[in-house]
Amino acid sequence: MCGITGWVSFDRDLTAESTALHAMTETMACRGPDDRGTWAEGPAALGHRRLAIIDLPGGRQPMSVRTPEGAVALVYSGETYNFTELRRELTDRGHEFTTDSDTEVVLHGYLEWGDAVAERLNGMYAFAVWDGRHGRLVMIRDRMGIKPFYYHPTPDGVLFGSEPKAILANPLARPRVALDGLRELFTLVKTPGHAVWDGMHEVEPGTVVTVDRTGLHTRVYWRLETRPHTDDRDTTIATVRALLDDIVRRQLVADVPRCTLLSGGLDSSAMTALAARQLAEHGEKVRSFAVDFVGQADNFVADELRGTPDTPFVHDVARLARTDHQDIVLDAQALADPAVREKVIRARDLPAGFGDMDTSLLLLFRAIRDQSTVALSGESADEVFGGYLQFFDEDVRRADTFPWLVHFGRHFGDDTDVLRPDLAKTLDLEGYIADGYRTAVSAIHRLDGESDFEYRMRQICHLHLTRFVRALLDRKDRMSMAVGLEVRVPFCDHRLVEYVYNTPWSLKSFDGREKSLLREATADLLPRSVYERVKSPYPSTQDPRYARALQDQVKDLLTRPSHPVFDLVDRERVRQAAERDTPVSTQVGRRGLERALDLAQWLDVYNPELTLS
Repeated sequence: MCGITGWVSFDRDLTAESTALHAMTETMACRGPDDRGTWAEGPAALGHRRLAIIDLPGGRQPMSVRTPEGAVALVYSGETYNFTELRRELTDRGHEFTTDSDTEVVLHGYLEWGDAVAERLNGMYAFAVWDGRHGRLVMIRDRMGIKPFYYHPTPDGVLFGSEPKAILANPLARPRVALDGLRELFTLVKTPGHAVWDGMHEVEPGTVVTVDRTGLHTRVYWRLETRPHTDDRDTTIATVRALLDDIVRRQLVADVPRCTLLSGGLDSSAMTALAARQLAEHGEKVRSFAVDFVGQADNFVADELRGTPDTPFVHDVARLARTDHQDIVLDAQALADPAVREKVIRARDLPAGFGDMDTSLLLLFRAIRDQSTVALSGESADEVFGGYLQFFDEDVRRADTFPWLVHFGRHFGDDTDVLRPDLAKTLDLEGYIADGYRTAVSAIHRLDGESDFEYRMRQICHLHLTRFVRALLDRKDRMSMAVGLEVRVPFCDHRLVEYVYNTPWSLKSFDGREKSLLREATADLLPRSVYERVKSPYPSTQDPRYARALQDQVKDLLTRPSHPVFDLVDRERVRQAAERDTPVSTQVGRRGLERALDLAQWLDVYNPELTLS
């Protein structure tokens, strides 16, 4: 796992631009604390920061090969889980290797197959190849969008990076955000290709972007497609289990300490149990980590979203799987610390609006990084197997909008109500969401003979897998890489995603519950408590001291009426939230406070130019 960046300028020699390249590369230091490297030749310059995972001495980057027609150089972020098989195939084709790294396999794969190497990779990756033989830059992103990848066209080429901050470090890019960028900030719709910052774009998942003197060219090499599913229930369950066994085995490969993120829910428990069983075959124990909050297990208050605290279920799994387990217990002071919030904003480049669920994730990952470098996560199983409450909500099924927005509005409240009324009118978020929804559903193919209900459930599943999950994957990547921790997501293996997506909803929920296929596929590994547990979201603190700290910080902000945040948020509404007599301990009551503070911190850190009309 690493951070990559680069610059192609067809009208200049970039060997003379080492200062700018260095500045871009160093913004990725958190993603790659172990090593740094740059490469420049003619119109191309590449930068790399390395987090060493496989072949610690041999995987340095940028990695290049000199051919008679010109140099081919690569910067690569991520992991290719089938690199051993690809290495054998390439060796049979005459390629010679000098390292044991997956990076060199990807480079030689490009030399052999060109950008068609993307179709052969199983993994999470974002990489760029400068192909001096043809005078072009090739940028490739993994199928599910696990690894971030951004680019910014220039008059004579392109800038690119793992994160926007790398691009913004170049003098050719300015930190500007226009209305559509603000709309992305205040809606959880994750428009494909949108990067919020003016002039910047995401390399979309499953896509190759090529830049040469004729311009920019895009090729989609993978998309989530509708296919008939003919396997019966038993065969489907067995196939899911076989896929999971293979996926976890591949993703446990590393030359550094590994662990699992364990929440006590079905997803992380199944993944942890699989990892524990496989490592036990080699006499190893899996390390597992869970997040908790001071006093929450003893003073937990159930609500519509979270009926039980995580800790008892976490410990049931740890005992049964015999993991080396540790709870990371966080207090309200740490969660509300403005320095931690600033770290979150710098990691994400944006005020993303997840509040204490962002800060707790960052603090969890920071604590884990002291003991492990690679962590396996249960992220995305809800999207793959149909685990969210909104999948079973009749109002959501009937709604003509993104399913999670109905659910979030009901259970988390609306943090956009702190916006200035005039800005809210200009943004027209309802219209923006409606346009995005129509575009998204128009791409979903219906099977011949598929019932209205099954097609609606297919739409809901597709939207989660192509829109919602990308926001969560970006969050997980940014929070983990901010502390140099690589988080792998087994449930995002494209083979599993394709197979389960095409199972009909009647099979996904054959016992009337969420994630029926996953539950039965891993039933032999789970404690009964977890097997029977109802879905519970990522935890959030209930400590009123956290809400009180937010109120105090907002009151301090209100003493600075000239702060640019008040060009975005309504002072009176924020003041009312800050002066409540009883601090609200739930996410619903805190979201406006968190949003105002996040926006203020973002404006302080990035000082973006905002277009508000």
